[in-house]
Amino acid sequence: MGIVVIGAAFVDIKGFPRDTYLPNGRNVGRIEYVHGGVARNVAEDIANAELRPTYLGIVDDGPMGAAVLQKLERHKVNVEHVLTVPDGMGTWLAVFDNNGDVAGSISKRPDMLPLVDMLEEKGDAIFAAADSVVLEVDLDKEIVKKTVQLAKKHGVPLYGLVSNMSIAAEPRDLLQQFSCFICNQQEAGLLFLDDYTGKTPEQMRDILAEKVMAAGIPAMVVTMGGEGAVYAADDGQKGMCPARRVQVRDTTGAGDAFCAGVAIGLTYGKALEEAIGIGSMLAASVITSSENVCPRFRPGELGLDITVED
Repeated sequence: MGIVVIGAAFVDIKGFPRDTYLPNGRNVGRIEYVHGGVARNVAEDIANAELRPTYLGIVDDGPMGAAVLQKLERHKVNVEHVLTVPDGMGTWLAVFDNNGDVAGSISKRPDMLPLVDMLEEKGDAIFAAADSVVLEVDLDKEIVKKTVQLAKKHGVPLYGLVSNMSIAAEPRDLLQQFSCFICNQQEAGLLFLDDYTGKTPEQMRDILAEKVMAAGIPAMVVTMGGEGAVYAADDGQKGMCPARRVQVRDTTGAGDAFCAGVAIGLTYGKALEEAIGIGSMLAASVITSSENVCPRFRPGELGLDITVED
């Protein structure tokens, strides 16, 4: 079954200024509607590495939900366990500045609790066949607990990512059950109740090493934008990985592609530093893409010696 990805699907509404962005003014520009959601994005990015992930989520019972499923199927994502319900997707409204960075955003989250029943009914079969599981940690605690339980029962590596750390930090004790947890610098501050603004990669690496050991989290990766990423594990390893120097078009989705790359690498035998390198490659490809999507990679291009069956 490959990598199983669990989380929400969103409709992203993105606004881009035509001229210099004015934070407190009216800005003429263009507006785009695209399929989004951290977990949905990660599933698609994994599929673009010619792998065959399975997506567990919820979509609307209307045309937009059908379009999300059709696109995922075109990318060869297994969507047989996706639920279809009224108002099943979230909405992310964002405005971007002239550097391609988010200037402000608002999210409407969907109700994901129907996944609990699905995991109760089909979870054993799904997890028994999975190579690993990627979970959006800020889902309802009942979903997170059930996922952790199933991963532990079937001995499946569990990787965590986040779309809203203020929610994900609530069940922080459950992070000890994740093989690796991935977030950005600001989110790490929310998790550990501190402010890491202005920290250098060297400082952030050492802070993370201390926090991971104290919290009993097996491994963590923290992204730092143009400064790259740092990592630490409870076995004492720690390090820094520089970002790839590329021309930025739009940073949306880069973090999701990074998470996908790290999960791919760790799932298929790469060390933590090597997996972060794969994540950086995928993130850079999204940032420089004219369509703001992760292009297709063959497993060999990512340093993976695996064969995927159609």
